[in-house]
Amino acid sequence: MKISKQLVVSFLMLIGIASLYRVMPGRPYGFAPQIAIAIFGGAIIKEKKFAFLLPLLAMFVSDALYQLLYINGASVIPGFYKGQFINYLLFGGLTVFGFMIKGFNLKKIALSSVAAPTAYFLVSNSLVWLSSSPLAGLGRPKTFDGWLMCLGDGVPFYLWSLAATAIFSAVLFGTYYFFYEKNISVVKAPASN
Repeated sequence: MKISKQLVVSFLMLIGIASLYRVMPGRPYGFAPQIAIAIFGGAIIKEKKFAFLLPLLAMFVSDALYQLLYINGASVIPGFYKGQFINYLLFGGLTVFGFMIKGFNLKKIALSSVAAPTAYFLVSNSLVWLSSSPLAGLGRPKTFDGWLMCLGDGVPFYLWSLAATAIFSAVLFGTYYFFYEKNISVVKAPASN
C-alpha cells in the first residue's frame, strides 16, 4: 500500500469519526467501531507498528473526549481510569486478527469480525472476574460458576460489539476495496452535439 497524503487524511478522519461516534449519547454500550478498526488496520496497513497505532489512537482520542465530558459533568463515564492500559493492550492485540486477512478474502474478514470481539469478550470479562472482589460486592465468586456469571454479565455488551464489528468491518473493508483496490474512476461521457 502506497502511503499518500489522501490515505493519511483518510485514516485521520477515520480516527476522528470513530472517536466521536464512540462518545455519542444514546448508542448501545458496546456498539462502536474500534474493534473493526483494529482488524482493518491489521489487514490494510503493512507497516505493523502503524497498524497497532490506528485502533490505539481511535481509543485514546475517544477516551480523551469522554474525560472532557466527564470533567464538565456532561457524562458519568470517565475517559481515563485505573487499569486502563490493559484495555489498550487488548485493543492493540486485536490488530493481530487483521494480520490473518490476506487480500480481500470475505471468509477471513467475517471470521476475524467474529473472533476478535469474542476474544475481547472472553479476556476482558475474565480479567474483570479475576481482579474484582466479591467480598466488597464488586465481583463474582472465584469459582467456575462465578466466572460463568461474570461472562453472563457481559453478554449484552458482547452482542452489541459483535454486531458493531460485523457492520463496521463491512463498511471499512467495502469502502477501502471500492476506492483503493478496484481503482474505480468516474469517467465522464463525451458531450453530445
